[in-house]
Amino acid sequence: MTLPDRPQQPDVRRSAAAAAAQAAAAGEGAVVPLAPTERFATRTAGMTASEIRALFAVASRPEVVSLAGGMPNLAALPLQSLAREVAELVDVDGMSALQYGSAQGVPQLREQICEVMREEGIEADPNDVVVTVGSQMALDLLTRIFVDPGDVVLAEGPSYVGALGSFAAYQARVVHVAMDEHGLVPELLHEALESLARQGNVPKFLYTIPNFHNPAGVTLAHERRPRILELCRRYGVMVVEDNPYGMLGFDGEVHPALRSYDPDVLYLGSFSKTFASGLRVGWALVPPLVRDRLVLAAESATLCPPSFTQMLVSRYLSHHDWRSQIKTFSENYRERRDAMLAALETYLPEGCTWNVPDGGFFVWLTVPEGVDTKAMLPRAVTARVAYASGTGFYADGFGSRQLRLSFCFPTPERITEGVRRLAAVLEAEMEVVRTFGTPVRPELTRGTQSPSPDTT
Repeated sequence: MTLPDRPQQPDVRRSAAAAAAQAAAAGEGAVVPLAPTERFATRTAGMTASEIRALFAVASRPEVVSLAGGMPNLAALPLQSLAREVAELVDVDGMSALQYGSAQGVPQLREQICEVMREEGIEADPNDVVVTVGSQMALDLLTRIFVDPGDVVLAEGPSYVGALGSFAAYQARVVHVAMDEHGLVPELLHEALESLARQGNVPKFLYTIPNFHNPAGVTLAHERRPRILELCRRYGVMVVEDNPYGMLGFDGEVHPALRSYDPDVLYLGSFSKTFASGLRVGWALVPPLVRDRLVLAAESATLCPPSFTQMLVSRYLSHHDWRSQIKTFSENYRERRDAMLAALETYLPEGCTWNVPDGGFFVWLTVPEGVDTKAMLPRAVTARVAYASGTGFYADGFGSRQLRLSFCFPTPERITEGVRRLAAVLEAEMEVVRTFGTPVRPELTRGTQSPSPDTT
């Protein structure tokens, strides 16, 4: 099977070298300027596409079971009812829905977002809510207004690939803090903060996904939450809480948001996982001083978020039992989680370990020593199964023995078949290791992969 060509990446260094060669050829002292289309900003040199994106043309074929992308399963949505809402929105409020709107978002939706966040123990003022084009936009804009090149950002290890992409775009230095089965480890966070303080370095913020983590699937223990917030306050570090999966628990429990403990936490939310990802409606709950700068940044990026999608979400929240809909989603994802766990137990070879998520979309799998999940990925796709390799979720090249499996989109039957195919690929890789020994790995590639719908 022929894999698609990797997308071309902007390479500032290569362009500069080419210019130097042209200048030498033109004679000593000659200046040969770069072509206009080669004069990229230096920060683009670190942009790389995810390996899943490079393989997507193959991985998206119907014969390939994709356990890679975190795409919500929308089959449970009341599509006919939503179609009527769309028609009525255009008929009744089309002049507003199809017009420019406020950069901060539709006021009624901001009030409803506060009602949604109340489910997680958050009491908020609608004036402190900024609606964005997905929570990814909010994260990118917050990084833009806080991070200068070289600033330190703390993040769990592993961390969400979209966050790492934004941090890389603004040339932040990411310091990972390890997790265990109960989430971010406070003692390790303390060690990182103390080490940075001795260097005279105060991180701009801690980025964390406390509930049903992407990609690790773990949930931060309740008793750790106040401790982590206290540590960040002591060292003067802001906390950015990203919580797109928080209501998708499998036991009916909604965990209290970090923002419910501390009003200075910057909270990011999204309707992508609890309603419809294609509408791209997210939000940030931030203190007023941050809100004003965030709105200015949003105006320069998009002028305003689309009024149409915001008003459609608002009508959905007003006219539909959205809490029951989230419960239906959670039940569907729990069934798929159970299918994946059963398949892993049945098919995976000895030496593999994985977590048991109690919500969200993902299982985090560790493979035996000697197996490189990034190197194995093309062979897995050839065997008609796809996953997200662990290296994409670290800023420092680690994660070669890990991979993320997504159970949210395929049917239970497809999940079982995908795991069976993955197990066969793993067995073949392990046989090579047993025969020839652990291969010498090439030097790890530093840098962060850009996010895509295939790695969300």
